Amino acid sequence: MSNYRLKSYFFLVLFLLASVSVFSQGVRNRKVSKIKPSAESLKAGAFIDVNVASYAPSGYSPAQLVTDVLINGGTTCTTASVTNVTVSPSHAVDNVNRFWGYFNKGTTNFPFTDGIVLTTGHAQDAGNSFISMASKSVGTGSDADLVAATGNTSTLNDAVALEFDFVPNSTQVKFNYIFASEEYEPTNDYPCSGFSDAFALLLKKAGDPTYTNLAILPGTAGPVSVTNIVPGGGAFSCGPTNATYFAGINSPHVQVNYYGRTIPLTAVADVIPGQTYHFKMVLADAIDTGHDSAVFLEGGSFDIGIKIVDEAGAALPGSINMCDNTPKVLKAQVATIPGMTFQWYKNGVLIPGATAAAYTASAPGVYTVKVMIPGNNCPGEASITIVGGTSPTVHDATLKLCSTPDLTTFNLEDAKPLISTTTGAVFKFYANQADAQAQNNSNITNLTNYTGTDGQLIYVLVSNGAFCSKIATLTLRKEETPVAKLTAPRLKICAGESLLLTAAGGVTYQWGDSSSTGGIRTVNPTQTTTYTVYAIGAQGCKSLQPARITIEVIPAIVSNIKGGYICKGDKILLDAGSGPGYTYLWSSGETTQTITVDTPGEYAVTISNGVCSKEFKTQVIQAVIPQIIKVDYNDRGTMVLTASNPSNGVLEYSIDNGITWQASNVFTNVPPNKIISIRVKVKFTSCEGFLEYFTFVMKNVITPNGDNINDIIDFRGISDYKDFKGQIFDRYGKEVFKAEKIRPYWDGFFQGKRLPTSSYWYQVTFEDPASKQLTIKTGWILLKNIE
Repeated sequence: MSNYRLKSYFFLVLFLLASVSVFSQGVRNRKVSKIKPSAESLKAGAFIDVNVASYAPSGYSPAQLVTDVLINGGTTCTTASVTNVTVSPSHAVDNVNRFWGYFNKGTTNFPFTDGIVLTTGHAQDAGNSFISMASKSVGTGSDADLVAATGNTSTLNDAVALEFDFVPNSTQVKFNYIFASEEYEPTNDYPCSGFSDAFALLLKKAGDPTYTNLAILPGTAGPVSVTNIVPGGGAFSCGPTNATYFAGINSPHVQVNYYGRTIPLTAVADVIPGQTYHFKMVLADAIDTGHDSAVFLEGGSFDIGIKIVDEAGAALPGSINMCDNTPKVLKAQVATIPGMTFQWYKNGVLIPGATAAAYTASAPGVYTVKVMIPGNNCPGEASITIVGGTSPTVHDATLKLCSTPDLTTFNLEDAKPLISTTTGAVFKFYANQADAQAQNNSNITNLTNYTGTDGQLIYVLVSNGAFCSKIATLTLRKEETPVAKLTAPRLKICAGESLLLTAAGGVTYQWGDSSSTGGIRTVNPTQTTTYTVYAIGAQGCKSLQPARITIEVIPAIVSNIKGGYICKGDKILLDAGSGPGYTYLWSSGETTQTITVDTPGEYAVTISNGVCSKEFKTQVIQAVIPQIIKVDYNDRGTMVLTASNPSNGVLEYSIDNGITWQASNVFTNVPPNKIISIRVKVKFTSCEGFLEYFTFVMKNVITPNGDNINDIIDFRGISDYKDFKGQIFDRYGKEVFKAEKIRPYWDGFFQGKRLPTSSYWYQVTFEDPASKQLTIKTGWILLKNIE
């Protein structure tokens, strides 16, 4: 590799001859800084493998790479939907300097396991081993589609492209890729100097005139390019720019022979199922032919068809095992498309009703899903084979050895019936869990005379002789028989109290009344109770006799003390209640059973019975006078009261000036056109609110004939209300009466003359004395006069 990005001596001569012209156009010669390999970059397996013969896909044609590597899970229909795969320039598979090929991450930590790589140099130089700078020319010029898509005004060289047509089975196509470039050379400032190799992932529907570039960062971050993804940290003068998408400076080179690369990115495009699309991945060197760039497409990430995945969306292999008919969710991974239909098959036979995207298989077989998409005559199809088997029934077990001088070793054969009784079960005992999980041959062979250690775990692999197996844990217990002890801080407690019991002599314990295995217990006996406990040693040996202790329970102290509400000047009696041997101490200092208080606040009393004591509390709350804020009354005699309740006490209501009270705020049979004395109070207090309310109901018929029955329309009950106004109009809107202080009633006369029998309209306005809202009542009145 030269110190300047030059591909040949011929180009050097031309460059020197044209240098004056080029420099006059603002193009400067970019120096190439060689890097020395590090110890890490010289290690075997430090780089990805590119076009390595040991991988079968390294010999694939471009079409095979697209269908068998890039596109995963394709069926016959899906594969047939990919056509016209080309590379440009047309480097053959046997060309060792071809710009395209297959990569595999090998033993590196490269983010993609394998896939397709395209470079503006030689693909083999993208990895395999350390190269100071991957800078080999492919000898091509520019690409018109690339220029149109990126708007790159620089001279483009070494343009390379991968293209193919495909017909998607879903509404979206997406794939993962990484862009890498030598433009990130840390000794120069190329990302900030406008030098950026051109790169685009182009997509268009067949027949459309223009492409859409999918190499775009999320949101509005712009295109994927060296000048638009610049790391911070002082590496380059203009950074950071979209630095979260930069994976890091690769100097000295490891994994790939490029100075920098992006993180894994995803290209996404909305497509129309059944339509033909053309994809073109194209990149080129900008200005010179030295600083190469590359694109890595992740194998299996370009998905235009259907996969079978599990409930979490993880792709499943072509064959999976099912033990014990454990249900397995199979799901067709495809975007939702209007009119899409699904049908699942088992062993080639249609499964009735299995027409959803997901199906739960509960038995072995070959399961196939066919997805028909409107506009695509060939259904998407994917299959998976489920191989069935039955696991033995196993249980974790304990093999106890209460040792004696004559018995010091375990017979592991004795544990087999404890672990499984399944006929034909095959047992293998392991001292190491990893060995049991690996099902290797590092198993225990001296089963009848095994010298185990105290508390040792043995892992027992129990299989059906095939792939179905389960692992049980066998715990070895080995110790001398313990002696149990049991103590408590007191032998008498009050009802409702708890007590701590402490057992000793063992590591775990077997209680007579509990499944607890701990040595310390909190008990809450409701009556005198005897507790027993066996001591269990660290290896499971049990004491021959239990320890015992009896706890006597003293009757509980109870009190029904109740507080309440009081108004200013009220008093309330607080009664702590009586009981055997009770003594009292109030927070106010009194020692009697009852006290009388007139001050709001919290009151507490401690009651003792000679053994136990207990504190009880109650609240005395300051009551606030409630007020009637709304009265709803109708001509059927129903009155509904609404009152304020600032202190949140229980309210009582009265409409006979406090003679009788009720908890309900609804009253019936309340007479019309009467003054009602309404009272509301906080129950058990003297806090009362008062309101006089007139139950105004307008008569709709008057017969002013002098018999004192329905002779007048009387407004006197409401005429003193604020903003009162009463008017009566004839059917033509002429006012025939206006209520006044001296004459708040109408007798059917107007200007001293008896009005004729007819219908008249009234309007009454006043401020409601409860709600303080303006009330307007209107309606018709029938006047019957004797002619």
